[in-house]
Amino acid sequence: MLDLLGKSLGESNAATFELVSRRKFDASRNLVNRAWTEPELLAQWWGPNGFTNTFHTFDFRPGGIWEYTMHSPDGTGFPNRSVFHEIGPECIVLRHESRPNFILTFTIEVVDGGTEITFRQTFETEEEYNKLKPICEEANEQNLDRLGSLLKRLYE
Repeated sequence: MLDLLGKSLGESNAATFELVSRRKFDASRNLVNRAWTEPELLAQWWGPNGFTNTFHTFDFRPGGIWEYTMHSPDGTGFPNRSVFHEIGPECIVLRHESRPNFILTFTIEVVDGGTEITFRQTFETEEEYNKLKPICEEANEQNLDRLGSLLKRLYE
């Protein structure tokens, strides 16, 4: 049985315009990587509660493009475009090119029989950081909640 082992309350660093969420799961790094690298799995957990995704392009390699529409619970579509900069078993880095612009760094570390995930979202400006911090902190935690639910289903 896969259980959530630890849930962060989020961290932030106003000096670097960075939001940080951490989560430890009783799951292998391989399983977490599958959740990122297989578009049909990624679409199931990406985004806050109630959101769904339609992937248009998912070229998972450095320089590759990821284009998708995120659909809110009321049906509003939000087009997104990102470029992958770094891909590895321990780290995925992408630049979100749709507004708001940010760098997302997703690290995957094996710890104490599980896997710790760190989700770093770094905005370009203090204005964007301050405007989006209250929304993104909760949304990022929901994103990791959804990942945990998917990992649990995959493990069972």
